[in-house]
Amino acid sequence: MEHSPIPLTVIAGPTASGKTGLAVALAHRLNGEVVSADSMQVYKGIPIGTAQPGEWEKEGVPHHLIGFLPLGESYSVARWLQQARDCIADIHSRGRHSIVCGGTGLYISALLDNLTLTGEGGDPAVRARLHDRADREGTQALLNELAQTDPETAARLHPADRKRIVRALELFETTGVTMSEQIARSKAEPSPYDAHVLLLDCRERQALYDRINRRVDHMLEQGLADEARQVWDWQKGGSLAASGATAVQAIGHKELVPWLTGELTLEQASDNLKQATRRYAKRQLSWFRRMTGAMRLYIDEYATAKELTAAAWAALNREDGTWNPLSDGC
Repeated sequence: MEHSPIPLTVIAGPTASGKTGLAVALAHRLNGEVVSADSMQVYKGIPIGTAQPGEWEKEGVPHHLIGFLPLGESYSVARWLQQARDCIADIHSRGRHSIVCGGTGLYISALLDNLTLTGEGGDPAVRARLHDRADREGTQALLNELAQTDPETAARLHPADRKRIVRALELFETTGVTMSEQIARSKAEPSPYDAHVLLLDCRERQALYDRINRRVDHMLEQGLADEARQVWDWQKGGSLAASGATAVQAIGHKELVPWLTGELTLEQASDNLKQATRRYAKRQLSWFRRMTGAMRLYIDEYATAKELTAAAWAALNREDGTWNPLSDGC
């Protein structure tokens, strides 16, 4: 028996663009639940640095895939895909609507493209050797090597994305199959979702940068420095670094290490954190702007979150009949 696609709302965009607030507002209207698409918010113990929504921000709306993973564990897109699909299926089975919300473009694209990634091709010894090379030669050297065997994957990875560069090289070395080929093979099945994507953007880049600067200041007021010190102490113990945990890459902690070691003042480290976050947001925007079929909302065109929500609701209920989430059994 053929099943109808599961209706799905996706809210994507760069950090500090107001994704969580919009997701919660729409969840109230759609009888919805939020599924996080953020590769760092999965970790417990670092809620400030990863900007995990507090209970007051959730406003009673259930959120999934946030703050459940120990810091010592690594995480992958394949693992997130399986968990996100399970969450969406469960939410749908209870007659509710799923709102996927986050800034990790790879996760969102993999879900929308219905990729079937697995953990095959993993070899800890190969991975450790590649990480050692990255330490000695730099990630750009590994990215250049990847470009020789898998130019498509190399072209979409940033030199700072060490984890995924290593993963792509590891996959090819252990299986003889490139990452781009694996992705192409995995697209055979049609998507089980009737997905509608809202992409938060900015007309003026400075408007987003100002929001990022204010967020960093707020995170420091909340206790980011103490949280960073705790993570740094764990790292010094060797447990996080040795495990290859994804958490050690989180923007918001590593930028404060020079302050912890006495090399910089807290103000200087804070400025570096703001700069790193702005650069990350720029990469996020570059990724999301390649997405097709998304309904773009420019957050600097709306004076309040309420106005943004109204615009998003109108986009999801366009008079041309392209989609009405409330008519899809949600």
